[in-house]
Amino acid sequence: MSQTSPARAAITSTSPCPCGSGKTFGECCEPIIQQKRVATTAEQVMRSRFTAHVIGDEAHLHRTYVPTASQPYVAEAETGEPMQWTRLVIHSHEHEVKPDMSYVDFTAYYREGDGEKAMHEKSEFLRVNGAWIFNRPIRQGPAPVKTAVKVGRNDPCPCGSGKKYKQCCLAKA
Repeated sequence: MSQTSPARAAITSTSPCPCGSGKTFGECCEPIIQQKRVATTAEQVMRSRFTAHVIGDEAHLHRTYVPTASQPYVAEAETGEPMQWTRLVIHSHEHEVKPDMSYVDFTAYYREGDGEKAMHEKSEFLRVNGAWIFNRPIRQGPAPVKTAVKVGRNDPCPCGSGKKYKQCCLAKA
């Protein structure tokens, strides 16, 4: 099993996986973190990275991040209290938006003081040598709200009458 710091709860192969998949740790993220199985989707590597944060497996985070993946891992001394990640919600997984590139939109929750805070992010993952790895966040925070397009006075009326907006529904508005 992966290394854990004393401040973190012990997770066994039969424990529910911290990523929230509904599977046990041994069926879900443990084989990926221990390099016994390769993540076959960007969502799987996202879930394994969240779980690595929960259990404190810095080596997995290092090897599944594009800027550090090709460099040897050197353990660093922990400074301060580790974040207490509580749960993960995957909002969407956009498969292969381009060849060997996928996006995962998620919210990771963590404990701060007496409350729970959220980190919402859309991240880019790349497939390198057959393995999916995290490349970069492409948006932090929730997706922007799309507003309705404003109809101009001389545009066709959206009601479908065939008249200009100013001669139809604008007067009724």
